[in-house]
Amino acid sequence: MTATEDDCANSGPGEQPSNNGNLKVIRTESGFEEAIASESNGSSQVKSGANRLSYSDKTILAPMVRVGTLPMRLLALQFGADIVYTEELIDWKLLRSFRRVNDVLGTIDFVDETDGTIVFRTCSREREQVVLQMGTSDPQRALKAAKLVENDVAGIDINMGCPKEFSVKGGMGVALMADIEKAKNVLETLVSGLRCPVTCKVRVLPDVDRTVAVCQTLAMTGISAIGVHGRTRDERPQHSNRNHYIKAVANALSIPVIANGGSKEIESFEDIKKFKNETGCSSVMIARAAEWNVSIFRKEGRLPLDDVIKKYLVLSVDYDNNGSNTKYCVQNMLRELQETPRGKLFLEAQTLEQICAIWGLGDYCRARQLEFKAAGLLGRREICPQVLRQESNDSESPAKKLKLEGNCTSNIVTMKVAYLRSLFPSDNDLPKSRLLAWSRKQKLGMPSYKTIQEGKLFQSVLTLDGKQYTSSMWEKNKRWAEQGAALVCLCSVGQVDLSTLKADGSVL
Repeated sequence: MTATEDDCANSGPGEQPSNNGNLKVIRTESGFEEAIASESNGSSQVKSGANRLSYSDKTILAPMVRVGTLPMRLLALQFGADIVYTEELIDWKLLRSFRRVNDVLGTIDFVDETDGTIVFRTCSREREQVVLQMGTSDPQRALKAAKLVENDVAGIDINMGCPKEFSVKGGMGVALMADIEKAKNVLETLVSGLRCPVTCKVRVLPDVDRTVAVCQTLAMTGISAIGVHGRTRDERPQHSNRNHYIKAVANALSIPVIANGGSKEIESFEDIKKFKNETGCSSVMIARAAEWNVSIFRKEGRLPLDDVIKKYLVLSVDYDNNGSNTKYCVQNMLRELQETPRGKLFLEAQTLEQICAIWGLGDYCRARQLEFKAAGLLGRREICPQVLRQESNDSESPAKKLKLEGNCTSNIVTMKVAYLRSLFPSDNDLPKSRLLAWSRKQKLGMPSYKTIQEGKLFQSVLTLDGKQYTSSMWEKNKRWAEQGAALVCLCSVGQVDLSTLKADGSVL
């Protein structure tokens, strides 16, 4: 399975920074004004039996690694999808997060308390239609994680189809189909412990009768539906989807069966209907065809790719989506178009603003980011251990501080500078390399670095010629923290222009 398929775990690149603002902003472009509905009291309405999610006769956005984040889910709903699944979220990652009401964006954020990244972001627009897919191998841990989010989603799905080594070694994904008793225990525990519907998603086994028998066993746990991908754990997209296996499951079960794996034959909304008829299923779940052009859900027909990308970028801006995650999604839309002149320009882009500029949305992106900042949004550059400790109510340990030479902080040169790796194509271009060459030429000696770590965040102070320099932005590894400090020093001594740093996105 490639990284673009469904059923794969969220490994991190799609994560986003947190914020703790308490002001509201008005949507001006994306068309999701209703998503701003106030949630400032932190409460969520518990769903009654009358408005529980139904899985019958639906078209569904499949769970896809790094693709199923909030902007893509909202766009799928805008184009006509009935239900949208998140990317797979691992139970222990959810348990490591705390829930925050984000009034600036009109969202609910689950924030990793160790580094401030967004594990899961959702909003009122999708609340009755979003299903969180979870990776787990332990019933009680799964229940504890699901209880954190059950009032913010329409349903919980357990991934029993991912064949990736990470999942299998952890006893998750297809490993659960090899341990049916554990799989039953996970589902029964969730069904009895949650107020929202529970489902699971599986892959077919090599034998059709065995596939039917396993699905019948899982259906007896009380789940509301089951998704079936028509390939085995060892088969990949180039292999034919076993539609007749899915049909056999659909004929044998009384609960809704969701057909998945037909993207090779799906190029229009009419093809979704054909796939549904061939498999005899209640509903259809679309992965790669939606990843390539999510307007596949439009009954009126697909839109031109440029129109889809622009709509996706507006949503990415309006919901402060991580630049690398946005780039990943657009890259998978472009596919072979990455070889065009514009595609190559896109591949060089690093920040969300740079990506937006290629489609004429650069000014809109920057204006919104400044608006968010003025409204109190804490972006990636503002995240620090003290903020996370305060928000997660973790006061066990005091904040660490770097010991500066002479115990004096007044002489330290501080700037909020982000180190963006793509701006430095060769090792000689790196800030540390440039600073070392300059300091030797000036006969100032060797720069020295002192770095501290708290949680998963790092900050470094550089000392050169008796002066100290640091970026107030905490980075996610030691090397980047040192490069940031070097960039501050280069700017301070006139080797890098501040306007250049602003133009390339290093300084907002």
